[in-house]
Amino acid sequence: MCRHLAYLGPEEPLGTRIAGPPHGLYRQSWAPRKQQYGTVNADGFGVGWYAPGDPVPARYRRAGPIWADLSFADLARVVRTTCLLAAVRDATLSGADAEAAAAPFASGAWLFSHNGAVPGWPGSLAPLTGTLSPADLLSLEARNDSAFVWALVLARLRAGDDPGQALADTVREVAEAAPGARLNLLLTSGDGIAATTWGDTLWYRADPAEGTVVASEPYDDDPLWREVPDRTLLVASRTDVTLTPLKEPGTHSAPALSKEPRT
Repeated sequence: MCRHLAYLGPEEPLGTRIAGPPHGLYRQSWAPRKQQYGTVNADGFGVGWYAPGDPVPARYRRAGPIWADLSFADLARVVRTTCLLAAVRDATLSGADAEAAAAPFASGAWLFSHNGAVPGWPGSLAPLTGTLSPADLLSLEARNDSAFVWALVLARLRAGDDPGQALADTVREVAEAAPGARLNLLLTSGDGIAATTWGDTLWYRADPAEGTVVASEPYDDDPLWREVPDRTLLVASRTDVTLTPLKEPGTHSAPALSKEPRT
């Protein structure tokens, strides 16, 4: 279900990470190499990016496949950024809410994407609606599981949680309510990246000269790519990547940290 990617590093065109690589997100829309669920990601796409001096990201989203949008090639060629989040979508319910259901979701400086699915949606997560305010529920961008998971994350961010804690606690809460949920989440505010693996693949590539990339799968065969173990929280800055095992619902022990500096 879906493929996504986040980049943080030197300024470059959007297409450098999305369309340029031999197995980039553009190609993953019809020929992913490591996708475990689904085969074609043609139910929408989106990219969010940050312009110099503006903390609020811009977004470009469409309901159809990325390869069918002839305007995106020009956009990806000329728009430059130091941070982006992009996704191609394989919808759980095809056509539901169209463009509004395509990641990245956004609020203020935040961009968010969910690769996965919540079994039993919407009934399985109905008990969690009480953790959100009526305004939060009425403000959902779309009526799908990803938009609701984003609302849970956003509520924690607004309450003061750091990005990694907000993702980890949301994954734990949703996994407890809907066992079997796949919850690979991706989050940025333009100066860092946080992500989780919970039921699907995630990789990262960190290089001082070329920046940090976190993606559902490698877009080329560079040996710098590292796979993130399942049930892991990843937090990346411009200088290092930290991996933290995620706790299963019902456990209480604190996990150990693993910091992987960029070399």
